[in-house]
Amino acid sequence: MCGIVGVVSQAPVNQLIYDALLLLQHRGQDAAGIVTELDRKFFMHKAKGMVRDVFRTRNMRALPGASGLGQVRYPTAGNAYSEEEAQPFYVNAPFGIVLVHNGNLTNAHALKQELFQADHRHINTDSDSEVLLNVLAHELEKVSRGMVLKPAEVFAAVRNVHQRVRGSYAVIALIAGHGLLAFRDPYGIRPLCVGQGEAGVMVASESVALEGTGFDLLRDVLPGEAVFVANDGQMLFQQCADKVSHNPCIFEYVYLARPDSVLDGISVYQARLNLGKTLAKRVVSTLPPNEIDVVIPIPESSRPSAMELAKLLGLPYREGFVKNRYVGRTFIMPGQGVRKKSVRQKLNVIVSEFKGRNVLLVDDSIVRGTTSREIVQMARDAGARKVFLASAAPPVRFPNVYGIDMPTPNELVAHDRTVEEVRAVIGCDALIYQDVAGMKQAIGSLNPALSGFDASCFDGVYVTGDITPEHIASLNHGRDQAEEGEEDSSRLALPNAASA
Repeated sequence: MCGIVGVVSQAPVNQLIYDALLLLQHRGQDAAGIVTELDRKFFMHKAKGMVRDVFRTRNMRALPGASGLGQVRYPTAGNAYSEEEAQPFYVNAPFGIVLVHNGNLTNAHALKQELFQADHRHINTDSDSEVLLNVLAHELEKVSRGMVLKPAEVFAAVRNVHQRVRGSYAVIALIAGHGLLAFRDPYGIRPLCVGQGEAGVMVASESVALEGTGFDLLRDVLPGEAVFVANDGQMLFQQCADKVSHNPCIFEYVYLARPDSVLDGISVYQARLNLGKTLAKRVVSTLPPNEIDVVIPIPESSRPSAMELAKLLGLPYREGFVKNRYVGRTFIMPGQGVRKKSVRQKLNVIVSEFKGRNVLLVDDSIVRGTTSREIVQMARDAGARKVFLASAAPPVRFPNVYGIDMPTPNELVAHDRTVEEVRAVIGCDALIYQDVAGMKQAIGSLNPALSGFDASCFDGVYVTGDITPEHIASLNHGRDQAEEGEEDSSRLALPNAASA
């Protein structure tokens, strides 16, 4: 999961992109980057860290131009300790192209071999985003017939990219001297939307980035579709995939996206309210409501679900945890050791809300179980008589290969465990999960036009159809090596870095 943005304007865009990245900061906190274009020349600054730390006044002054891209990033693939893998990525031929990417290519290794052996292109990092950039560059080189690149040729290149690339990808690229290109994989797994305003055209991962910078949401980029925005602001859309199916990632609505965003026609906030309604039914069927004294959310994504659940069950809703906003989201921290250590730094309890009470904690999801176990213990330490835990999402039992940091089964607390076994691991008195059908109905009812969802981490169904046990095993092997490297680096007291 990353956050990406691109802008074409008639005025300098450095501040616009910076502001948009701040609004997308929740999508990645390991690295940030901005590139702008002026007179066919790119100006780039990227580094590890949060947006506010990466960009100083001197960096912003060095980013002139009326078009540009930006990205905030967290690790899903590649080398987690290489600053070189921060985005945007750049290639000088043809024309000069810079690119930002949100997603994960499932055939990146095979493509890398093709690029080297057949396309004679060199990949300098382990990032699948650099692979994607070079595939796009090669296809643009094949279709271009002159110094001026026509939109029809751009769309033809994207069509060829779709035929070669597998996995999830929302992409924004700048082609020097020509304009901005954005496109989305044929399944629409990762989000991408377009906005217009007095300042020009913006493409971004979430609608909140548009609205927060003065742009009006025009529409989502459709699965397989590409949009080309010329430097004069003229915008063209074209479907570039032969076969499409609209299956956005359901985890975006559960956890990843901001509640004030609208993704593929669905309000994230309303989706979480709906999850609370269906979860309330599960709670009633598992635990008598009169055994619960108070409902307390685990900040922050679970609040709408917890409020709706408490309302339907006629129970008091209270805030029992205070969040330190200067600690990053624990789910997207790169290492298990860092993730575990950060929980008590991130949350502190309001003792009076727990002491002597039976509390129902509501979380958006339970992935590794590390955070949940720590929070349950915090509630007990604060004097809770009993601690019940409800998850607005079903058990996460399967690896995610489309750009969420849960790629190996042995990291998932629910993998090969019953609910009772998970409850014992976490240490709560009762554990209630949402069911998969209820989750899909709760969210899908908000946009019946969708083909379905990618819910692979919950149901094990991979919508791209190319994921095999061998593929999962290869991911596990790479992940194990990364974890070993992380442990070695922590012993050497090296800082955490971003990956692809």
